[in-house]
Amino acid sequence: MLAFCFVISCFVNGQKLYIKTYGDKTKKALIFIHGGPSGNATLFEATTAQKLANLGFYVIAYDRRGEGRSADPDAKFTYEEAFQDLNTIYKKYNLKKAVLLSHSFGGLVATLYTEKYPQNVSALVLAGALFSQQETYDHILNSLKISHKGDSKTLNKIAYVEKLDKNSAGYRKHCFDLAGDNDYFKIPNPTKASKKLYADYEEGIFNKTNIRNKNAPLLFYQNEKRRNIDTRLSLKKIKAEGIPIYAIYGKEDGIFSSSQISSIKNLAGKNHFALLDNCSHYLFADQQKQFLSYIKKWLQ
Repeated sequence: MLAFCFVISCFVNGQKLYIKTYGDKTKKALIFIHGGPSGNATLFEATTAQKLANLGFYVIAYDRRGEGRSADPDAKFTYEEAFQDLNTIYKKYNLKKAVLLSHSFGGLVATLYTEKYPQNVSALVLAGALFSQQETYDHILNSLKISHKGDSKTLNKIAYVEKLDKNSAGYRKHCFDLAGDNDYFKIPNPTKASKKLYADYEEGIFNKTNIRNKNAPLLFYQNEKRRNIDTRLSLKKIKAEGIPIYAIYGKEDGIFSSSQISSIKNLAGKNHFALLDNCSHYLFADQQKQFLSYIKKWLQ
């Protein structure tokens, strides 16, 4: 029988970190690292966490310090702080190794953590994860120039964004706002299964706790020096050390160019890569059956 438990874990300073576990603690540990800054794990928990546990994983979902349900007015939102959160989880659950399943910005957190603490990671999974930030921003703006040729309002906004400091929170926000406004994060032709997953999430308890800290990106850019990075050298180093890297992306995820997808496929390796059709950024909900199938095949 699968174990299910809810845990709030405390930092040394008394700050509480939201953590929820799914499955049997004797099984292979898998930690989900959400996007952001300002994200949370609610959609993953509502749609996918228990299903991964049913496949034989001990799934740990959490919200980083100061994000989502881990409220902390003193959070700095740096990578080092995120590493402390992960080390707290390892210590709390007596984990020697774990799979890091990372989504979006969480891919940067997971990659840098794995590079620093390779002994703690049994495998790194990049699921719609960022790895070359400037290429993503450039792709969003350049692709919109093409698709909105003749649309002076959109083109003027793009021209404004291109003049901003590329290492600023404002530049990042405007790029992703433009992407969101143009449905770059949405599945183009929702399936019956994906419609139900998203509808159940919207109506369920997890969506009621879908907390977004709007100050998180501003504080990240204020406190973190590694603001606009390319982690492919780190990924190559991780792979060279023998840690398996798996990459799974949505074919219709609008924030990645075809050259980026080819790059991450070559880095992970053909047998460690999957590109899902009719799938965008939230691939664990867009094409859940395929997503779960690849995770099971790769990790078991």
